[in-house]
Amino acid sequence: MPQSFPTTDGPSEAFPGFPGLGAVLTEADAARVAAEGLWAPGGTVHPEAVRFGQTVVTALLADGTPPEGSLPAALAERIARVRGLALPGYHRVETTDGLRLSAFSLRQLGPGPHPLVVVPAGWTPYGWALLPGACLALALRGYHVLAYTPRGLGLPGLPTTSEGRVDVAGPYDVADGSTLVDFGIEHFAPAVTGFLGASYGSGIGRLVAAHDERVAAVAALSTWGNLATSLYAHRTRHLAAVKALIGLTGGPVEERFDEENRRILDDLLNDRNLDAFVRWAERRSPETYTDLTDDHATPTFCSHTWHESLFAVNQTVAAFDRLRVPKRLNLWIGDHGAPEGAGLLGASPGGPDPVLDEAYAWLDHHLKGERNGVGEWDEVCAQVMFTYVTGPAPDPAARRIVVPAVRESRPTWQDVTTGHEVLGLTGDGAGGADGRLVPAEPAEGTTGWRRTFLAGVDTEATAMDEPLRTGQAEWKGSPKVYDTRKIDRRHALAWATEPLSAPGGGPVGRRIRGVPRLRLTVRSTAASTGLVAHLFDVAEDGTAHLVTHEPLNVHDLAPGRDTTVTWCLQAAAYDVPAGHRLMLVVDSKDPLYGDASVTWTRTALGSPPEAASYLELPLG
Repeated sequence: MPQSFPTTDGPSEAFPGFPGLGAVLTEADAARVAAEGLWAPGGTVHPEAVRFGQTVVTALLADGTPPEGSLPAALAERIARVRGLALPGYHRVETTDGLRLSAFSLRQLGPGPHPLVVVPAGWTPYGWALLPGACLALALRGYHVLAYTPRGLGLPGLPTTSEGRVDVAGPYDVADGSTLVDFGIEHFAPAVTGFLGASYGSGIGRLVAAHDERVAAVAALSTWGNLATSLYAHRTRHLAAVKALIGLTGGPVEERFDEENRRILDDLLNDRNLDAFVRWAERRSPETYTDLTDDHATPTFCSHTWHESLFAVNQTVAAFDRLRVPKRLNLWIGDHGAPEGAGLLGASPGGPDPVLDEAYAWLDHHLKGERNGVGEWDEVCAQVMFTYVTGPAPDPAARRIVVPAVRESRPTWQDVTTGHEVLGLTGDGAGGADGRLVPAEPAEGTTGWRRTFLAGVDTEATAMDEPLRTGQAEWKGSPKVYDTRKIDRRHALAWATEPLSAPGGGPVGRRIRGVPRLRLTVRSTAASTGLVAHLFDVAEDGTAHLVTHEPLNVHDLAPGRDTTVTWCLQAAAYDVPAGHRLMLVVDSKDPLYGDASVTWTRTALGSPPEAASYLELPLG
């Protein structure tokens, strides 16, 4: 049935509605969106998630009560409660340079003052329409809410689209965030102001807080700390992440970015002027402004995932570790946006939602002064991969979680790792057989060898089948299963431990906690080569799960000359079951990355006596 949208009081405008949107959501729709998550194949937002969010927004802004049966009962009841507490509004907020940003608000009706939470939308063409669940939850907790779409994001004809060009968390985005704070103060007279955001919105919130002392607390989900090392680290371009981000803006680069930003992104895609890219990205990184955040003493809550395909976890951890403010870092199984996506939409089933509930509790403590235990929280809390218990799901190809994964709390990031184990790499493995990972002391067989593979050809040892989607399935209980026997040893080298045992015969063979480190000596018949290290947990039948990985490009090589390299793999919290083996696989390509390998050239890995090759495992 057609909806009517009133012009509400104050600064609000009439909401034009979403073109072609159906008005009915069923319980099955909500369950399907919660199960399937935000991401569809091809790195796009799932159409069902878009329809769900837009329908909830329409119900909030429509004139009158939504028709009975047009929404799931629990969701309809929440919307009714919010409409009894807060006045919805639709706005076009003018920026300092004359653009109009699309925004949505919920203004508390009861006596105030009430705190305000500003919610910048993530990097998608659908803006704040993917955030109604968060807006409802915050309003029910007594906040004024002001959600907005950052400049340049959107699709023609959608009321959630903002004008301008995408600034990629640049100075215009920071100024826009402060403009939204101005707007909120002028129209809602809040007691205090905080930010909550996911993905792009999380970084914008942290950058605004670093530059605007009026921001009293931040909650940042699927966040980044250093944009430069998110997209370019170890001399390796994270090409799949860059292409996914460009694709999610909702339009061609010529329309979405100005000339300078187009040039920077084009250089990154084409392996040019990377020093200029790093300078550009560092200006857009919360880590760069750590001192400002510390000066403002802004309490900062961060949430991230272990197997991130867009913003790899190490850079978020490093930026978090530098902060000297009240802070919290939650680490989850999965990939970007997977843990919080359904909750942000409002599609998650009833019951506790620790991913978002803890973010809201953080704001309650620091913006409302609630004595809710947040002040006694440890700084770090991490889910351990893949310690959940799963059962059959309606989709026979998937699993569902029946017992949540174990979470571990530690006072600081430094306390996550309590010791290290150094494993030497042996040179046995002629004829395509695998070498061994053995205790580095004694070092017998771990030096004086060299093994060779053909570079430039991908193998079954890949970080994921598809960015966002593989980790989304992992979050829901179905991590990717590898068959290590299918990894082509002509194009990769592998080393494995003996089956692991635990002291006292316990169920866990190794408790990996923190950042593994790898040292190898490399030479090549080409002037450069790519190395991608993968660490697997291998079961008795040869199937495996990925613990962690990381690429490294090595340049300036010469035939017959050794170069020793050391690099860190991505952080992990992983319990390797007793009886399983750890396997290190090194190949030269992965679809996520731009590699420096030359196809069909030879790369040799070795372990000279003066620079023994090793894998250093962090234990906890």
